[in-house]
Amino acid sequence: MSLHDADRTALVAGGTGRLGAAIASRLRADGYAVVAAGRSDGDLRTRDGAHELVRNAVAELERLDLVVHAAGAGFVAVRLEEVTEELWDDAIAVTAKGTLFLAQAAAAPLRESKGTLVIVEDVASFQPWTSFPAHSAAKAAQAMLTRVLARALAPEVRVCGVAPGPVAVEAGQETRRAAETLLGRVGSPEDVADAVAYLATAGYVTGSTLVVDGGRLLESGRGPVP
Repeated sequence: MSLHDADRTALVAGGTGRLGAAIASRLRADGYAVVAAGRSDGDLRTRDGAHELVRNAVAELERLDLVVHAAGAGFVAVRLEEVTEELWDDAIAVTAKGTLFLAQAAAAPLRESKGTLVIVEDVASFQPWTSFPAHSAAKAAQAMLTRVLARALAPEVRVCGVAPGPVAVEAGQETRRAAETLLGRVGSPEDVADAVAYLATAGYVTGSTLVVDGGRLLESGRGPVP
């Protein structure tokens, strides 16, 4: 969809991954002109990279009504003793630093449009995943940033989170992961995209995280976490 045909505009950081691509596709279907950006478009690990990403998106779209942080790194299963500085830094850099730097860069255009920032979190922010210590810690920091940013950018900008459960499941893991949910099935990237689309238009919602996990958090008391 061209900019002139669109009612709204959106930047999806991490828009080339499975979740990000589904979000970008849903937003286009809803009438958005979308920039789906990957790391080559601006590295969220650095403040300059995040600002470059937003500058380029604004140059292409002319304004920003919605920004989605769907980028991630460091989702690697390791024992606590095996966590390296590289793994830790990778998880924190994209997930926590990237969220902050993207919000810094997008604050002015979002304030101008009275827009929305949606952050794709993870149910790992609510649970101590001992097999994913770096990822869990980074996601917990990101979830706090959702609330911090909601206060810092109000009242012009709404900031919301989406916390997926098992939606991007590796082949062969579907049955095991489905058993971890109350609904008895895994979700899909499109389920997350539906949540983002809702929050983008939920004008009285800010500082909240919408959990999209099929009841994974409630079911987790019956068995081990990852």
